Amino acid sequence: MSERVYYEINERSAKTAHEMMSMSSYKEGSKTREYRRCVDKTYDAADKVAKERPTQAEKVYSMAKRYSRRMAEYFNRDSQIGCMCPSILISGAGNFPVKKKEKQVQAWERNHQFRQETQKIRERIDGVLRGKDIIKSGDEDAIERLEEKLQSMKEDQERMKDANKAIRLKDTEKGNEELLNMGYSEEQIKNLREKDFCGRIGYPSYMLQNNNANIHRVEGRLNRLKAAKAAGNTESENEYFRVVENTDIMRLQLFFDEKPDSEVRNILKKNGFRWSPKNNCWQRQLTENARYSLERVKKEMEGTAK
Repeated sequence: MSERVYYEINERSAKTAHEMMSMSSYKEGSKTREYRRCVDKTYDAADKVAKERPTQAEKVYSMAKRYSRRMAEYFNRDSQIGCMCPSILISGAGNFPVKKKEKQVQAWERNHQFRQETQKIRERIDGVLRGKDIIKSGDEDAIERLEEKLQSMKEDQERMKDANKAIRLKDTEKGNEELLNMGYSEEQIKNLREKDFCGRIGYPSYMLQNNNANIHRVEGRLNRLKAAKAAGNTESENEYFRVVENTDIMRLQLFFDEKPDSEVRNILKKNGFRWSPKNNCWQRQLTENARYSLERVKKEMEGTAK
């Protein structure tokens, strides 16, 4: 079991939003309790994965932490939106700001969409329990899952940049309020404001650079996969075997008319090809390296034929 990570809920903003929408009194801490109930359900799912698949524990707890952070953003943003315009029952019908209310409703709709996207994280944790955690290029939903992973990394990048902007505001109180609304606790804000051994505050540039490099890496993989899928399956033949670039399962496949002899099998294995009883061929993952290996296989087979 891992320690559960909760982010700060801005109760002051939640109370103000409630008073602008309802005649009833606000129950202190109710927004925080609602938030934690949602987070606990996700951590419960992560605990189940950790128990049944211990090797995936670190991964699912990282996902649960991200869910916790995003839900804090959702609840804090919900309160901020609630403060934009009062209910007509509170303000009365006279000179009611209709346009401001329309903008408020639109903001709520966007925030609701954000929550729906966040719920997919919990679904992914359930997927880990079913063995769907590793993103393989041949998976039917590989593109969708890589896009989700990329989105997560971009969100982390924007969060770090936004936190650094808030920390560097001349108005410290305003900066702290923005950090609270992002889900940072007062202790976390204090730590972000403390200078490191180089005198830096907030997130250091190397963290942003490393995350940005990983974003480009995943983007490259995603673009290559999309391009391969768009190209479709291709076939070619030479004097030794038939070659299929199978983009459905992202495999480079070699089909022989008969079982190759031991010397040829060694050449295939040395170049990363493995026998697939299911597909009745020698194959490896479809990449540029696989194509280079294919050319080496042909050259080495030409050498054995002389």
